Amino acid sequence: MNNILILCRKELKSYFASPIAYGLMAFFALVCGYFFYAATAIFVMRSTDMMMMGRGMPMDVNEWVVRPVMMNVSVIGLFIIPMITMRLFAEEKKTGTIELLATSPIRDLEIITGKWLAAVILFLCILLISALDLSILFLYGKPEWRPILISYLGLLLQGSCLLAIGTFISNTTRNQIIAGVGTFAICLMLWVLDWVAAYSTTATGKVLAYLSVMGHFESFAKGVLDTKDVVYYASVIFFGLFLTARSMESLRWRA
Repeated sequence: MNNILILCRKELKSYFASPIAYGLMAFFALVCGYFFYAATAIFVMRSTDMMMMGRGMPMDVNEWVVRPVMMNVSVIGLFIIPMITMRLFAEEKKTGTIELLATSPIRDLEIITGKWLAAVILFLCILLISALDLSILFLYGKPEWRPILISYLGLLLQGSCLLAIGTFISNTTRNQIIAGVGTFAICLMLWVLDWVAAYSTTATGKVLAYLSVMGHFESFAKGVLDTKDVVYYASVIFFGLFLTARSMESLRWRA
């Protein structure tokens, strides 16, 4: 466990010692801030229209503001995650330090977990920026806080599973651009798999729809915590880290 924390701190320092972390945070803050402003403006406009029409039924802040923002934040993650993971192992291979890791007494699982955990922590720090926007809702309204926490849990689980996949892809190449593009392509494919359910009701279509990361986030966005969705994300995390371990094992034998 100590080796994992040491590697995790090392990776976090390398993120914040370069413009990567700050650039991603600035990009996320800008785009997420726009989505929050747009959702809030629509909510205020619709509420005003309903008051002018004499309808006294209050609108749900969580449904009109929080949920759309969370869905859009998950989309932003598709662009952020490849930039987080592309350097994890690709940079080590390019600089030649991967041989030192492969021949060190540190176990492969500790190396992989430490790097992946650092990526997850950075992703969580980026996500928390959106909490600054949502906190404004509590100053002027009364949104339900439990669905918001469940939505953030879903974003973290979704991001963690895609980060595990990106970690594996980064371990298969020494080129960061290739690692980033490959991660984005696979993440995008996993994202749109649920589109199959719109035109196919076969067993294959249902399986492909189940494998979609987006399909399992919708429950979280609604504030519903479903065990099957948690199991799915945990399974993808395990699978991604397992593939990375096998790739590291082959590298250690070559070294």
